[in-house]
Amino acid sequence: MLWEDRDVRFDITPQQMKMRSGENVIDKLDAIEDTKGNSGDRGRLIITNLRLIWHSQSMPRVSLSVGFNCIINITTKTVNSKLRGLTEALYILTKANNTRFEFIFTNLVPGTPRLFTSVMGVYKAYNSSKMYRELKLRGAIIQSKQLRILPQEQIFSRVNGVWNLSSDQGNLGTFVITNVRLVWFANMNELFNISLPYLQIASVKVRESKFGMALVVESSEASGGYVLGFRIDPVEKLHEVHKEISALYTVYSQCPVFGVEFILQDKDPRGLEDMNMNNVPRAFLLAGAGQPQTDEDRLDLPEMDEEEIDESVSDAGDVLAAYLADGHHNDLEPVFSAELGLAVEKLKDGYTLQTLWEVIPS
Repeated sequence: MLWEDRDVRFDITPQQMKMRSGENVIDKLDAIEDTKGNSGDRGRLIITNLRLIWHSQSMPRVSLSVGFNCIINITTKTVNSKLRGLTEALYILTKANNTRFEFIFTNLVPGTPRLFTSVMGVYKAYNSSKMYRELKLRGAIIQSKQLRILPQEQIFSRVNGVWNLSSDQGNLGTFVITNVRLVWFANMNELFNISLPYLQIASVKVRESKFGMALVVESSEASGGYVLGFRIDPVEKLHEVHKEISALYTVYSQCPVFGVEFILQDKDPRGLEDMNMNNVPRAFLLAGAGQPQTDEDRLDLPEMDEEEIDESVSDAGDVLAAYLADGHHNDLEPVFSAELGLAVEKLKDGYTLQTLWEVIPS
């Protein structure tokens, strides 16, 4: 199951921090502060083609994994960092499992916008390559009976005379089988089409239907759980297509193509005040050109004992992280606290001032 780009996780294990098949390290910054949750703690930020990984350099078990698919908004924000004082920081708002989280990262190296350009550039490259990873219905993917090829895509075969069995009468169309997806479009209407990446395929089978033997492709639950039926005559040709799709699906599963490419440039000599964060310079974002660096030595993972992590991580850290994220977006009514002698935001059920205070770093 692909979770790296679709989840936000705290205090991840060394195994979860390692690159999965198809995931590449694009950039690594060794002086980044997690100002929101670990202010005053120097850490390392690792930017991959699927997510952001941050971990403390003093306590490697304190870490974050933020998937690009969870990000709602990225902008800049003036914050008061314990290590840099008043400075410009990267603000990231995310949503995972119906819970909002916000992250603030501060670059401890002054005079460089590399944190902003790398994170925002890779995020834009991720957003511009969704066709590699998401099912698309009735998209503008066909022009003059030809498939619009993605930058890293290769067409392996084109199969004519494929009936889509989604309606009672069926629709005659064409299969285009590539290294990253399965595409079908109707001959009479190019806009009646489907683009199904192998990443979202749950199973490919040949079985009996009311139209005879058919190729049945099931999409994953994340893509809607569609059951797509196709008829190809003669039956021998149907089995050949099934064998080809199954083989390409197996190859893709071993080494997925996520479509996110980014060329890391040298540091921009301009200061932060000249950066327009809504328009990252084109030089920093080159989707579909060049190859990201894949040397896992650049990851430089800290040495950690997984058993020690499991024993030492308490629920208190997760409680505080979730509380701070929710509190900003769902303000609760103020109540009088006799303990503090002040009006404070009403605590959620199960929270006390004492438990919250105990986990705040001194």
